[in-house]
Amino acid sequence: MGSAYASGLGWLRRSRIVKSAASADPRNVLMILLAGVAAGALNAVGGGGSFVALSALVAGGMPPVLANATSTVALLPGNATSAWVYRRQMHVFEQVSTLRLTLASVLGGALGAGLLLWLPSASFDAAVPWLLAFATLVLAFGKRLNRAIRLGAPGPAVILAGQFLLSIYGGYFGGAVGVMMLAFWTATTSLDTARGTPLRVIQVGAVFLTAAVIFIFAADVLDQPRHLLAMLVGAMLGGYVGAHLVRRLPAVVLRVLVLSTAVAMTALFFVRAFG
Repeated sequence: MGSAYASGLGWLRRSRIVKSAASADPRNVLMILLAGVAAGALNAVGGGGSFVALSALVAGGMPPVLANATSTVALLPGNATSAWVYRRQMHVFEQVSTLRLTLASVLGGALGAGLLLWLPSASFDAAVPWLLAFATLVLAFGKRLNRAIRLGAPGPAVILAGQFLLSIYGGYFGGAVGVMMLAFWTATTSLDTARGTPLRVIQVGAVFLTAAVIFIFAADVLDQPRHLLAMLVGAMLGGYVGAHLVRRLPAVVLRVLVLSTAVAMTALFFVRAFG
């Protein structure tokens, strides 16, 4: 176990030494700022912002594991601004209290973040394209799958267990986790997609907040403050604007926008990994 732990965290020590010269390029900072705006807006309207954030940070010179940790921290304030806009529209489950649901999100997010730091970084690098592909399929076919596997009315234990497992995925990677939560909720409860969006924002925020606290203390997300700050500011702006736009743009436009982004980012990561 000691060797696995050392291998999983070895990238933390190396990243302090291996700094990309491109990280100081103002063009990279601007690119990351704009990507943060897009990511915050996408997360507010339907999910998928992690695709943009992760891709921009990797393009800016970050290793994938560090980029994933940084995007989790940076997107959190944007999620918080969206939650503020939605604060009066949140609906709750009949079967499970919001407090218990949030507790499952916090515990799952902590475990997922721990797995990201403990497992070898090569495992994450190899898994990223496939995780993106899986998340893209959920984005594309989640509603159809939902109708096909409608689960009826399971008890609170099933809902909490599902939320915990989804939160582990969210803490480890996070791509499309909000979409997966909505799909799971609409398959197991009376909550529909429209009424579930505010709750989705809050639960994803609980996962990201837990993971972010771990990453701040255990990873190197503060070692490249320009990238972090650019993504953070952009995500806050995008999250606020996106939460207001969701009430005005047609649902089909939002869906096409999120899905197009997901497909493009997945293709780019497969090219990067196997090209």
